[in-house]
Amino acid sequence: MKRVAVVTSGGDAPGMNAAVRAVVRAGIARGLAVYGIQHGYEGLIGGQFKRLGPRDVGGIIGHGGTFLGTTRCERMKTAAGQVAAVQQLQNHDIDALVVIGGNGSQAGSLALSQRGVRVVGVASTIDNDLPGSEPSIGAMTAMDIALESVDRLRVTASAHRRAFLVEVMGRASGHLALITGLTGGAEAIVIPESDVSPESVATQIHEAYDRGKRHAIVVVAEGASYNAERMAAYFDEHAQRLGFDLRVTKLGHVQRGGAPGVFDRLLATRLGAAAIERLCAGEHGALLGQVDGKIAATPLATVVGVTKSLDTSLLELARILAT
Repeated sequence: MKRVAVVTSGGDAPGMNAAVRAVVRAGIARGLAVYGIQHGYEGLIGGQFKRLGPRDVGGIIGHGGTFLGTTRCERMKTAAGQVAAVQQLQNHDIDALVVIGGNGSQAGSLALSQRGVRVVGVASTIDNDLPGSEPSIGAMTAMDIALESVDRLRVTASAHRRAFLVEVMGRASGHLALITGLTGGAEAIVIPESDVSPESVATQIHEAYDRGKRHAIVVVAEGASYNAERMAAYFDEHAQRLGFDLRVTKLGHVQRGGAPGVFDRLLATRLGAAAIERLCAGEHGALLGQVDGKIAATPLATVVGVTKSLDTSLLELARILAT
């Protein structure tokens, strides 16, 4: 193996740059030529390859996002797009590919692997819904950002004796909402894995005020049946009966844009370097993540299309601690 390429795909996550840096420098240390593919799978299909040296990745370990750029690529889901991607790798004499991204990106990894490409995936998504890694790159930083936002909102909520509804990202997974709500002391948490009705949320808010609290914080996942928009609409419609309204804050992409914290920098560095080690050892067709504190490889075929389960017992713990 002489030439390796690295691509960042799908939603950006804090720590992607640290992973790219590790791939590049670990690869060069092994005597490999390392190429960066710009703009995700679209760049792969379009042949946007650039050879990277140690200085090209200097100073990026602390930067959010990905300096290679990323997109969501519908063409990669098609046979024609996959064939074009394989052809570009062959045209550039690339022997192996490292894909840094989440579930959709690793679906592309599996498709390329099934077409004979030596691929190693690196788990990276703030949603933390990807099996094969207890935390994925970016998730910890995203939770820190969400938690800081909740802490700030609590200050003004307490000053005005108001109820605030905070929506966090996560697509169909409630991991970010659950952990943010638990560690942020939320009075109510709404996630897709255990949806609750607006009436139940209203009851929890009233109970919080009855216990003498000066505020109420509700954390809701964007993928819940009653997300921020629907929950707020219900409270607006029944404001007179419920006796209060909800002030809504949707954090949105703020959670993805922060500089990675120490955990994500370390995790990304370890996974990026491990990707090169595995490829040099002749191992591929797997996703690299952290399990029980160690780097672990999980076959791509068992990861793609599967959503990591959530420990919903933490909801009961959050309920107890919110009293």
